[in-house]
Amino acid sequence: MVERYFRVEKILYLVFAIIGVPVNVLAIAILSRGKCGLSICTTRYLVAMAATDLLVIVNEVILYQTKYHYFPRNFLNLTPMCTIIRVLTYVSTDCSVWFTVTFTFDRFVAISCQKMKTKYCTGKTAAAVLAITGTLFCLKNIPIFFTYGPKKIIDNIPWFCFPKPSYFSETGWVVFDWVDTILTPLLPFALILLLNILTVRHILVTSRIRKGLRGQNNGDSSSDPEMESRRRSMVLLLTLSGNFILLWLTFVLNFIYYQITGTETEPNETEYIFSQVGRLLSNFSCCTNTFIYVATQSKFRTEMKSAVQSVVSLVFRFINH
Repeated sequence: MVERYFRVEKILYLVFAIIGVPVNVLAIAILSRGKCGLSICTTRYLVAMAATDLLVIVNEVILYQTKYHYFPRNFLNLTPMCTIIRVLTYVSTDCSVWFTVTFTFDRFVAISCQKMKTKYCTGKTAAAVLAITGTLFCLKNIPIFFTYGPKKIIDNIPWFCFPKPSYFSETGWVVFDWVDTILTPLLPFALILLLNILTVRHILVTSRIRKGLRGQNNGDSSSDPEMESRRRSMVLLLTLSGNFILLWLTFVLNFIYYQITGTETEPNETEYIFSQVGRLLSNFSCCTNTFIYVATQSKFRTEMKSAVQSVVSLVFRFINH
């Protein structure tokens, strides 16, 4: 069963690598133009999310998973190179997850906290929040570099990287591992879920109040531009954060399962595959946001069609030259 799973995983990671890079580059290029009808702060959060998703695809999917499945013997498996890739994977994953949290909080403030909105939901605030978040997680992951050692030493050359035994036994490293897991993804998972519930609750309450007031004042059911704007913002928020929750759910459930049952014994085949599927789905989440923009944002679709047409035209012009 494990062998069959690894054959499927091998194909899926290759698909993630082929899809993930171009879709995230496309999202960065289109969103950076600022022509999708989104606010400056929203655009900055989405660009940052696409950039960190791209880094996860490069570091985790291409340089680690795809290399492991298709190119098991190359210089990237030297312990120093392997360790650097793991550290970069941790940093990019943390930033990808927490940029989703900061975006969710920004949309919560924009929709639910009108007094705070004018000061918080600005391009400068978004840039500051993203810079501080990225810096903190770069610093937080420096200790990761010291947790790995060589798995094999061949002709005095260290190959592969494997957590040192002390990482599982020394109190400091055990605490660090717990903090790391809580920060990504347990706390973000809970925060995103809570913020979404509060946002939806606020919109439903506000919608009922505004409908009642408009009905009294106008006696008709004419459209409400303010609620329509909030609805579009909510659709984008819920699809992005809902996608995160759905694709990280298996990872979170696997963690909870092991905390309940204990980790003293080796996992059986089903448990091992379940943990690997959780990791696979969390990586897949870095390939999906662009498709969400296409599905929910008409101006993004227009910009994407224009970009694709420009590329096709350029290719034909080059061929006919």
